[in-house]
Amino acid sequence: MNSTEILKKDPISQVKVLPTVIELTSEERKMIKDAAKHLQKKYGNYENREFIKQIHQLASYFLPERILNIAANFSSDFSENQYGALIFKGLMDVDQESIGTTPPNWQSADYSKFDLYGFACALIHGALPSKPVQYYSQRKGGGLIHAIIPDEKMRETQTGSGSSTDLYVHTEDAFLKHQADFLSFMYIRNEEQVPSTLYSIRSHESIGEKYKPLFDRIYKIPKDANLENELDEECALDSVLYGNHQLPFMRFDAAEQLFNPSIKQTEEAHYHLKEFWEEARHLIYSRFTPQAGDVILVNNHLCAHGRSAFKAGVRNIDGVENKCERRIMLRMMSKVSLIDMRAHTLTEDPFFVIEEHLGKNFELL
Repeated sequence: MNSTEILKKDPISQVKVLPTVIELTSEERKMIKDAAKHLQKKYGNYENREFIKQIHQLASYFLPERILNIAANFSSDFSENQYGALIFKGLMDVDQESIGTTPPNWQSADYSKFDLYGFACALIHGALPSKPVQYYSQRKGGGLIHAIIPDEKMRETQTGSGSSTDLYVHTEDAFLKHQADFLSFMYIRNEEQVPSTLYSIRSHESIGEKYKPLFDRIYKIPKDANLENELDEECALDSVLYGNHQLPFMRFDAAEQLFNPSIKQTEEAHYHLKEFWEEARHLIYSRFTPQAGDVILVNNHLCAHGRSAFKAGVRNIDGVENKCERRIMLRMMSKVSLIDMRAHTLTEDPFFVIEEHLGKNFELL
């Protein structure tokens, strides 16, 4: 299922594993949209608990068989040829008129306008052995879907709301022990034509003795840029690579671990991170520019994500800047096992994760 590409000018490796690209047929696209409309009529909202409880059965019933099989196989493939990202081109047609003008930030977004697309995202997660969850660390529990919208006040930040700087590749919520297993990004609009970036640990020619130190738990993994770090949390350490030593998983945030001067990694940790980044940065995939209705499904243990810098609300056409609607992206996260993390969820809601940092819960909840 995965593609490879010969890169004659690549100084590191001649062959890269690339994300799999699936182009949906018009019939498959119609099936998914009809299913989303039916589910919206029956359940009202994609956060309906009855809908979430039955998500796997509903996905098996409603998703086109080809899409169901591709997603299901993806979820259990950790092989050397598995990049860790699926690109679904044209998963749904987006009604731009009904979405209306892009709001100034995610706080002012009208989520009712995204209900239809939320059901479609949830069905894709339902094809995996993974339940949609929400994290308190993400906007203090901002629901199962987060609207990612450029915010002028945050344009220089290393967050989804930023725009004027490249968002370094990172595994989502690397600072959590129980970060999401899978992520989906649905592009509602991308009129600025901003490329997405992906980086897979499987893109390296091999993981040998050179990167063995990355399995040591000596690396500071600070919280996201939108969360405050307390002084005593600087000592929380973990590894960058984990699992199988030949085909490992990854927990990595370049911006926070390498380029945040306040973190002060040890000399040893910084050396290994820098050496790793010197190779990894050449393996970042940035050749896909999402269009409205595209979805990127990511295994958060294999693949990091980011985006290129852009000027929000402006599209460059032949060197001429043209005003346009700012981009809107929807992010959904899911977790395979909620049993082994029950101590990090609300008592009354096992789908609401309250972990704050590397196994520590928010104290006020």
